[in-house]
Amino acid sequence: MSNILIVDDEPSICWALEQALAEDGHIITTTATAEDALEITRRQIPDVVVMDIRLPGIDGLTALEQLQSRIGATPVIMITAFGNLETAVKAINRGAYEYLTKPFDLEDAIQVIRKALNAKPRGELSTEINSTQVVSEQELLGKSPAMQAVFRKIAVVAERDVPVLVTGESGTGKELVAVAIHRYSKRSTGPFIPVCVPAMNVSVIESELFGHAKGSFTGAITERHGLLEAANQGTAFFDEIGDIEMTTQIKLLRVLETKMISPVGGNDQRSSDFRLVAATNRNLEAMVAEEKFREDLFYRLNVFRIEIPPLRERPEDIPLLAEHFMRNLDPTGEVQLSPTALKELNSRPWNGNVRELRNVIEHAVIVTRSGEISAKSFPPPTTRTSDDSGSTHQLNIAIENWWNEQLQSIPKAASVEGLYEKFLTEAEPTLLSQALRLSKGNRTEAAQILGIHRQTLREKLKNANLSED
Repeated sequence: MSNILIVDDEPSICWALEQALAEDGHIITTTATAEDALEITRRQIPDVVVMDIRLPGIDGLTALEQLQSRIGATPVIMITAFGNLETAVKAINRGAYEYLTKPFDLEDAIQVIRKALNAKPRGELSTEINSTQVVSEQELLGKSPAMQAVFRKIAVVAERDVPVLVTGESGTGKELVAVAIHRYSKRSTGPFIPVCVPAMNVSVIESELFGHAKGSFTGAITERHGLLEAANQGTAFFDEIGDIEMTTQIKLLRVLETKMISPVGGNDQRSSDFRLVAATNRNLEAMVAEEKFREDLFYRLNVFRIEIPPLRERPEDIPLLAEHFMRNLDPTGEVQLSPTALKELNSRPWNGNVRELRNVIEHAVIVTRSGEISAKSFPPPTTRTSDDSGSTHQLNIAIENWWNEQLQSIPKAASVEGLYEKFLTEAEPTLLSQALRLSKGNRTEAAQILGIHRQTLREKLKNANLSED
């Protein structure tokens, strides 16, 4: 049995939490103001505090600072209706154990409180973050649970001087995450050096990264300092690190381990103390298995991972992002999204993710000039290419898992035959069903999606015992 203090000026939230927690046998105290909470904690220190940020009188964040000297390591869970990155950073910076975004799922909130009751003192994790800084003009935005999880991870890891691996499809905002980590870290006054691996010529990438001595190769007429040396006391951001050559991977690993750089063609070594944030849209685990990426470098990078969800998995963020991009392009507020335009945005697959949404909004604002943006203002949606995401890798993994399961089910003495036909027999019905779902039952459109003739689709549906209705 534990004592839990709930501070919120919404009676419905206090009542719901009180009822749910009372079932666990806890003693619940509720109040609507931070002033009352401070008075209550003078008399008794609770085991967990749940407190809203927006309160009448003293706000929750201010009260949180005042509570710290009184309740010590007692976990404090903040509640906010404005779940952006700045709020996450402020809450964790001031000692919050966790924060919940309204409206929240009651069971999820109870699980967080239960976890807090069993948690180690929050003081074990240093999270002094300069919360006055702004991430960028294109600030990370999102009210979806998936993006709230990203904000939490940024807030927790920013101050921890460890490598961070940011994964996600192209256009999801991996560099924005890297910038946020840098700006909320102890290295925020140092340089942020972006390294775009795909844009570098293989023949000169080591010179770009590590620098070179004068005369080390044709054209090296002067000594040059590399990007990693320029990142000293700051952050080096490797964009698409999965594209880096194996020989360069070996040298990069050594630099990460020793903090010493050997310029190409030089005998001296130079020290450089930088933090590495790496990003990729590729499946590095699969690349390690295929011996296309060094396992030791992967483990060195994968100390802390942040995965950014694709836009199609957080549709609730589309209106928020669209409005943000519109206001950047049209500060006057004259251009607005019509209901049909918003419906069109919500129906798109967003293969290019947030980058594509920004471009679509920019196009619409240009052609609309003023007034209301309609669905006709948008350019056609993009089609996915093989390099747009890690989906091909995921498919390969799924097929490999299926293959291994089949082999394991066959006795060692038996021959392996017919797996190809068996795979097609099992996979084809799912492919047909998804095409029909995507086309809303339109067989002609489904056949076009699959790249087969309508009559062929009809026969395949019949063979798979799938209804055409």
